Amino acid sequence: MRMMRRGIMTVAAVLLLAGCSPKSPKSLYGNNCGICHHGGDGMPGSVPPLVGRIDKIAATPEGRHYLADVLMHGVSGRIMANGQPYNAEMPPFRYLKDEDVASILTWLSARGGRENAPAISPSDIAAARAAAKSAGQVADERDALNRQHPIP
Repeated sequence: MRMMRRGIMTVAAVLLLAGCSPKSPKSLYGNNCGICHHGGDGMPGSVPPLVGRIDKIAATPEGRHYLADVLMHGVSGRIMANGQPYNAEMPPFRYLKDEDVASILTWLSARGGRENAPAISPSDIAAARAAAKSAGQVADERDALNRQHPIP
């Protein structure tokens, strides 16, 4: 019985270390977005910050749609974030599951400090995934959104 319990514990540990357990939004962010955006503060002049901005962008349906499009199609060109210019290419993250993308965006939204931070749903991501858009079209969408609801 003791040997069997030890065997079960060993298998459970191997599965856990192999990544077979559910991933947290923080680890999904770190492994995918954190490579460039770091802890959410970005890199001055090259990669915009996310923390304190995603919740504001996600406050409207148009903003949530834009965020989903950014993750599914990427975005290119010059943007302003917190009053600072950035000119970088954001690649698409279509290889991630809808649930994982939604959890990353919702986690980032919650980090903005709002009491009722907006959530992004897997269906928001699925709708964006189904659309055929280029990174340039997402940039145009950003410009239109910025005119309607200024993006921080």
